[in-house]
Amino acid sequence: MFAQPYDFVLRGGRVIDPETGLSAVRDVGIARGRIAAVSGQRLDGRTVLDVAGLVVAPGFIDLHAHGQDDENHRYQAMDGVTTALELEVGTGGVAAWYAAREGKRRIHSGVSVGHVPVRRIALRDTGPGLVPGGEAARAVATAEQISDMRRLIEKGLQEGALGTGFGVQYVPGASRWEILEMFRVSGRFRAPAYVHIRHMGDAEPSSAMIALQEVIAAAAVTGTPLHVVHITSSGLDATDKLLRTIADARAQGLDITTECYPYTAAMTELQSAMFNEGWQKVLGIDFGGLEWVQTGERLNAESFARYRKVGGMVIMHMIPEPMVNLAIASPLTIIASDGVIANGKGHPRGAGTYARLLGYYVRERKLLDLETAVAKATLWPARRLETYVPAMKRKGRLQEGADADITVFDPATVRDKATFANPAQYSEGIRHVFVAGQPVVRDGKLVENVFPGQAVRR
Repeated sequence: MFAQPYDFVLRGGRVIDPETGLSAVRDVGIARGRIAAVSGQRLDGRTVLDVAGLVVAPGFIDLHAHGQDDENHRYQAMDGVTTALELEVGTGGVAAWYAAREGKRRIHSGVSVGHVPVRRIALRDTGPGLVPGGEAARAVATAEQISDMRRLIEKGLQEGALGTGFGVQYVPGASRWEILEMFRVSGRFRAPAYVHIRHMGDAEPSSAMIALQEVIAAAAVTGTPLHVVHITSSGLDATDKLLRTIADARAQGLDITTECYPYTAAMTELQSAMFNEGWQKVLGIDFGGLEWVQTGERLNAESFARYRKVGGMVIMHMIPEPMVNLAIASPLTIIASDGVIANGKGHPRGAGTYARLLGYYVRERKLLDLETAVAKATLWPARRLETYVPAMKRKGRLQEGADADITVFDPATVRDKATFANPAQYSEGIRHVFVAGQPVVRDGKLVENVFPGQAVRR
């Protein structure tokens, strides 16, 4: 494809390409931002990196990355991520979101147009945080407000959004008709819907199963491709039932996918509707199962009430470990972080999701093989998007002509270091990361002052 010498050559690593099934020692040549050669013969380049004993994989693609600034991109790059997308919550101003990040991306990024933010616009809610609290969450929208939401969703899709995001649980006032109307807009564009479903757990009549059936029906009625986010933190003890239902829907021809993260705790905003009356029964935990992110303290009734008035992030230690194990190993699940770090505070998934997958679940627990784990982090998320975003056909692969988004890691040492007490710690064992053919991690260290990331846009 390109004449030698290449800009970079990765020499002698174990190349994994999930699409073709390649898992063998090869040289990889990089030129002009693309993978120019994958060869069993020795290649020469202007810069040659000896990667013998290391795995050379497509760059990891995170479909659920709330952290969309340079603080987060640094942790993501050190975790092997080359593309981080904000698809669940999304934004109400797509063009402005992309413009604000132009020329400032260490890695690739992109966004959906979100039902929650456009609902806040339609209901004139200007409160803090990613999701509304109080009346903006509980209010039943008028026909005129629903019409405004439809218009804003359509505008966002026309501006290049990667689909439509839904955080249905955070806006309990949103009727099923309101959600269906937003699906109708997305369906007209054949734009995927990325959905945090309405309910959690196994308690009827407000169970995760009822909530899953709601969005499966909406997808079937409108022809909207459906992606259900963080299946374990919505499903809890019912995760196995949700996965079986998704498998059955796929067998009937429905375009539906799902994701999980490799942790037994979730994180959200304490002021959100998730903590309305009855939350203990739904989540299966009490105050002591909540950890206030800013201090690390476990809550009690008094501190819960005080912090809920202030608002802020809280970690919920609530996901049964057997359900995490089941989801990680499932042939249905993409790996996505749901991560965000703010001023060094947050959930460890914002810094360690992919190293934890490779180090703990592949090497130590042996819940899945290395090739499958790599596919869950690369090819599968690319395929979720590529029908709607054709540029994604060049990502998630390690083959000639693909984008040179590449992660090189040591399978013997890769591990997450981020903890709940100290989430702001870089992963180890991620040796080199290339974004659009340019190194952003070299020899296990960030390369400073380089911003090769591009907008991922419809």
